Amino acid sequence: MDLALLRTFVTVHRAGSFTRAAALLGLSQPAVTSQIRTLERQLGRPLFLRQARGVTPTSIGDELAHKAAPHLDALIEIAEAGLDERSSLRTLHLAGPPEFTAERALPALAELTGSDGQGPALRASFGNAEETLEGLAAGHHDLAITTTRPRGALLTATPLCDEEHILVAAPRWVSRIGSSGGHHRDARLLENLPVVEVHESLPFVTRYWASVFDSRPTSPGAVIVPDLRAVLACAATGAGLAVLPRYLCASALERGEIIALYEPAVPPLRTYFLAVRTGTLAMPPIARAHEWLLRTAASWG
Repeated sequence: MDLALLRTFVTVHRAGSFTRAAALLGLSQPAVTSQIRTLERQLGRPLFLRQARGVTPTSIGDELAHKAAPHLDALIEIAEAGLDERSSLRTLHLAGPPEFTAERALPALAELTGSDGQGPALRASFGNAEETLEGLAAGHHDLAITTTRPRGALLTATPLCDEEHILVAAPRWVSRIGSSGGHHRDARLLENLPVVEVHESLPFVTRYWASVFDSRPTSPGAVIVPDLRAVLACAATGAGLAVLPRYLCASALERGEIIALYEPAVPPLRTYFLAVRTGTLAMPPIARAHEWLLRTAASWG
């Protein structure tokens, strides 16, 4: 079987579209279509079902992708690294949510890559869970950090760590609602206080209210900014209350810039997963980074 045809097939399978696969491979869409048809003729079975938007693999297509993709990735790894054993340089591509990746994952991997001067080059990109997993499946990334466990056999995910969420506000709001912090068991005391959030749907506050107060928030979104670090900065200036990961605001809490409004016995948690394409942990640079992140995450409080 022609490896070029197999590479095109795996790329289409991961991209879910002839058009996207063509862009990834640097080929024209007719060339990709022709290669897939050639492979289907060789196998005597259809590999994809053509739809209005992209393609869906047949059962034979899925089976072939699951068997071939890890080996194809390994061959590409060998080709990129070359046969010179002294050449250890490889570019490791990481993707994940901006705040967690920047504050935790990237410093950990930077320490690994610089520990002995022999580590791979490091590149990172930010995105939501859907974008990150799509990029991983399409081969754009080697490792992905996501709050969504991927489905299917093409991606493998391992729980990385749990993130504790806390409800915080600047001291002036705490004094206004008559508390020294940490005692608001009644969500009604917090009604109509302005909220700082990452999206109009108030995802962090809504999840916190459902978990802790068994209700929905009634507070308006005063400031909406798509970065939790900016949410922290705005909350510290008194723009409103916010729900933030403890690791991100621990220093601000210690300095008294913000105060926890409530410390529930069981705080809301969000799990991060470390995902790879199935089979790629056979590649030493990816396996080393994967193991290092898991080991480092064990110490993250």
